[in-house]
Amino acid sequence: MIRVLSAVVLAALVIGVVTLLPPIATLVLAVLAAALAFDEYADLAAALDIHVPRVLCAAAVTVGCVAVGSDSLPVDVVLLGTLVVVGIYCVATRQPGPGALRDAAAAMLPIVYIGLPVGSLAAIRLIGGRDATLLLIATMIASDSAQYYTGRMFGRTPLAAAISPKKTREGAVGGLVVGTAVMAAGGRWVFPDTPMPIVVGSAAVVVAVGMVGDLFESLLKRSAGVKDSSSFIPGHGGVLDRIDSWLFAGPMFYIFTRYVQ
Repeated sequence: MIRVLSAVVLAALVIGVVTLLPPIATLVLAVLAAALAFDEYADLAAALDIHVPRVLCAAAVTVGCVAVGSDSLPVDVVLLGTLVVVGIYCVATRQPGPGALRDAAAAMLPIVYIGLPVGSLAAIRLIGGRDATLLLIATMIASDSAQYYTGRMFGRTPLAAAISPKKTREGAVGGLVVGTAVMAAGGRWVFPDTPMPIVVGSAAVVVAVGMVGDLFESLLKRSAGVKDSSSFIPGHGGVLDRIDSWLFAGPMFYIFTRYVQ
């Protein structure tokens, strides 16, 4: 019951912000989600004895999110600036050793894993409007639900047993089919000028990479020896647990919305 109530509240919050408020509100929500997700990422890194400078990286994640989500800052400048600042920080604080490269890489990852992808979700609202954003939400919810129920009913073959033992190939197929169908059906209305084969192909890519995003976060958690990234959301774990698939699917949908359709 707690899981269901949390899901309803989260869905109502996101849909309400997207449909009732201007795009800047979606960006504010995205920045908040990115900040919370990064804090959980830093905890996962700490569990692996990897040092991530929280203040520096949180700032980079926030700026990266705003850069993509508002289309007001050059993303290349943000990425290059982050590289230089992280490099300066590592030179000033680290000693030569096996952990130097590991810590530097872990400090750079959050901006491309969390900041830019979450920013792309806000950018979809900005450039594609409410309908495009709602279509992505509907697609991801449909895919996640289909994966769960198809896996429960028909799941026999593990999808990635070492990473996420409960996920099955049958569930993945169900999620891919249903998610693609939802985006294709909605795409006829949201993107009426885009040829249907392009919509269907793009939908399949969006849904498929969303599944990979889910598995990627599971890989990080399993490596760190934890079940959830945090207990921030009752019944669901952490923010990173909730947006893991969106971190891969969102950028692909953003590319489709901005450059393909």
